[in-house]
Amino acid sequence: ADAPLGLATHEAEGARRAAHGITDQIDDYLLPRLLDLDAPLLTVVGGSTGAGKSTLVNSLVGAPVTTAGVLRPTTRAPVLVCAPADVPSFSGDRVLPGLARVTGGAGGPGTVQLVVRGDLPAGLAVLDAPDVDSVVESNRELAGQLLAAADLWVFVTTASRYADAVPWDVLRTAQERGTALAVVLDRVPPEASQEVSADLAGMLDRAGLAGARLFVVEERPLVEGRLPEDQVAPLRAWLHALAADSDARAAVVRQTLTGALDSLEQRAAGVAVAIEVQDAAARSLQQAATAAYDMARAGVDEGVRSGSLLRGEVLARWQEFVGTGEWMRSLQSSVGQLRDRITSALTGRPTPADGVQVALEDSVERLLRAEADRAA
Repeated sequence: ADAPLGLATHEAEGARRAAHGITDQIDDYLLPRLLDLDAPLLTVVGGSTGAGKSTLVNSLVGAPVTTAGVLRPTTRAPVLVCAPADVPSFSGDRVLPGLARVTGGAGGPGTVQLVVRGDLPAGLAVLDAPDVDSVVESNRELAGQLLAAADLWVFVTTASRYADAVPWDVLRTAQERGTALAVVLDRVPPEASQEVSADLAGMLDRAGLAGARLFVVEERPLVEGRLPEDQVAPLRAWLHALAADSDARAAVVRQTLTGALDSLEQRAAGVAVAIEVQDAAARSLQQAATAAYDMARAGVDEGVRSGSLLRGEVLARWQEFVGTGEWMRSLQSSVGQLRDRITSALTGRPTPADGVQVALEDSVERLLRAEADRAA
């Protein structure tokens, strides 16, 4: 969390995100899960803008528990749905400790809306996350944080967008972290169902994600705002089976937990490399600054020693000073000097000696400023 990544090196921004992601996953997932291996399976439904995540969650639960609509961003705060028996697991700060819990209404920024449903089996919790490609940066960051806290990702994409870059960035992250994953291919034209699903399955296989479960949802009219029962039933049955089978649920948890632990070394090593680059850049900057100001000091010294300060205005004032006899008079008694100063004060006219001093000070100031500006 305190990784020194303040310099604008090429690796800095990515390393800051990586460091933030590591600390979030440790705080939000690894420590809570290791402290309670029997906690309910946290299933995070994530995906791209407009992929149909909220509609899918409502369809899985069988009730309008989260807002689905055409406005973007639709999901401003995550919605977590769990069974009554699992409320203690999610009502405190054990999971997602940085987000306050809200019940009985929509949550605002920095909150999780907790919805309790008796028709959801114990051992399973479903969370509707913000869009991973939301135009709101805080939504994108929160989506990443929620996915890192999941035991199981259900990633939703569509027949028209499954090859986009953003979904595959997220899927690669799942692969790198060993997260248990299911992919829902939504809004598939019935006549192209086999062709499109086979293409996506091949892409998953080539990406090292052959173990991800793939569910296809055909494009059909919604029924009371929810997907047709035959389209959502396979995914619901699979999730409910995981909730009912403690061994199957434990296997999913173990996969994600082991993957997260195994990924820490490589991810932390990347941050360490970025810190080394920062250190080298800091030393280079320090050396450059030291050399520049060493040159500036040498320039000031040279300007003083070479007599260049005594040219121009200083020389003119000096010649005036000598030419008026002030030079000899200044060598006379202190009484004479005092008389000249009193006379100058009464008449308001500076003495030639004052002119020499002012010109010399101006010349020194110009030299110092010029060298300082050049060094800076």
